[in-house]
Amino acid sequence: MDDSEEVANEYLLNLGLGAVVYEPDGNTPPDFLVNGTIAVEVRRLNQNEIIESGHRGLEVTRIPLEASVRKLLASLGPAQSGVSWFVCYDFGRPLPEWKNLRSALRDYLLTFRANPSPEKELSSTICKGFEIKLRRAGNSYPQFFVPGGSADDDSGGWVLQETQKNLGLCIEEKTRKIAPYRHRYPEWWLVLVDRIGYGVDACDEQLFREHLKFEHNWDKIVLVNPLNPRFIFELPVSHHEE
Repeated sequence: MDDSEEVANEYLLNLGLGAVVYEPDGNTPPDFLVNGTIAVEVRRLNQNEIIESGHRGLEVTRIPLEASVRKLLASLGPAQSGVSWFVCYDFGRPLPEWKNLRSALRDYLLTFRANPSPEKELSSTICKGFEIKLRRAGNSYPQFFVPGGSADDDSGGWVLQETQKNLGLCIEEKTRKIAPYRHRYPEWWLVLVDRIGYGVDACDEQLFREHLKFEHNWDKIVLVNPLNPRFIFELPVSHHEE
């Protein structure tokens, strides 16, 4: 199981509806079968970017970029004269290919390392969509350049708005995926592990019920807080005929 499926499994077990079986039909939908009758599909509810072929999660770009930047910083060697610099960056999409971004970023950092600024902090644009900030470290570190964090300019936004936008993408994607298997079980649920708002607060439930109305053919759609799988929000019923 991946991390989202583990959260969903805990949620389903807590319901006490009967046996919870993971991948009852192998590597095809559903992800879980509850009490032999309820088919359950699971997906991470995340922020997405629209691309030519459809959509993809923001983490598809963010996670490899973070790993690549960390690897580059480590390759540039130890601190000189006991002085290290924190490297922070902001980025937005689309980004150039990593080999091109790496070359430009490496050249900038090597130039800086050869002649560090007397300032404690400075910023620079490496290329379109990628800005860097260097800040002198107060302590000594093994590396000259120390990862200092990043900001994804495409993430964030109002929780309700982002939930609404990405919920529609997730429902459409999963509805299409299960279509060939729909006949196998009488009831289908969609469990979305909420990585946008991490659940819906009680004070916001009415607002979310008013604005999160989608026509769909699922018997139940549930948002689950990954930090506490007992904390859920069930979408209002709004079926359409198949």
